[in-house]
Amino acid sequence: MSGPALVVGCGYLGLRVARRWVAAGREVFAVTRSAQRAAELAALGLRPILADVTRTASLAGLPAAQTVLYAVGRDPPTPASPYAIYVEGLTAVLDRLAALDPPPSCVLFVSSTGVYGDAACQWVDESSPCLASEGTAAVLIAAEAALQNHRLGPSSTVLRLAGLYGPGRLPKLADLLAGRPLPADPQAVLNLIHVEDAAEALLAAEVRGRRRGVYNIADGHPVLRGDFYRHLAELTGCRPPEFISPTAPTRRHRAGHKRVDNRRMLEELQVRLAYPTYREGLASIVAQLRHPGAEH
Repeated sequence: MSGPALVVGCGYLGLRVARRWVAAGREVFAVTRSAQRAAELAALGLRPILADVTRTASLAGLPAAQTVLYAVGRDPPTPASPYAIYVEGLTAVLDRLAALDPPPSCVLFVSSTGVYGDAACQWVDESSPCLASEGTAAVLIAAEAALQNHRLGPSSTVLRLAGLYGPGRLPKLADLLAGRPLPADPQAVLNLIHVEDAAEALLAAEVRGRRRGVYNIADGHPVLRGDFYRHLAELTGCRPPEFISPTAPTRRHRAGHKRVDNRRMLEELQVRLAYPTYREGLASIVAQLRHPGAEH
């Protein structure tokens, strides 16, 4: 596709997709709530639009676009609820775009593999039931349903992302480097996807994804959290990590053990992962930490 693209949520993942589209010569609009952020996006070749998905009136200026990527994250300081962002905000954006001529022919919605809930460490694929009953994951189930039932539903593709990691996004890295105990369950199963691979998967979904299709975006190699951080400690020269029991809210937040199957992504989207396991991903990140600015 080569027509205009609209990115709603130009953050850690959305910006990487937007920059790839710009590099390919596309006109790319990017929604942001911040005037300062708008200037930064403009300097990168994007066309910023000041708007807030939780304020319907601010969406009146959204332009017609061939492809729309809804990759809104919920920043901790925001007073808006997950429901306001992922269900009401998504619906408001879709309503605005559906009224334009022409409406988008491709709507990409970034969801989460958290929607599957707890599968007792069993494998889940896109046909598995969505059992999450609380938190943001439950809201995302409602958001996916709202998208499927919308007028633009026939043009939509849902991308359920596993845990996103990459440069600048390694939870608990500071604690590990400082030798502090990690408040986490070392036996928890992590399903991961490197941010660069996730961006490539989203690009592939626009071109090769089925409309009304659902795809798990994961590397397909789940790892125990303990093994993940022990390997990171080896790469950084730190002592092996100690783990302490997390607080009750953290346990609830991290509940939902499962192993995410990515075969549909590999076969239908034909994504070739640059970081097929956490080992390649961590090696690249640590190399960048040691040599900032170098290509890896």
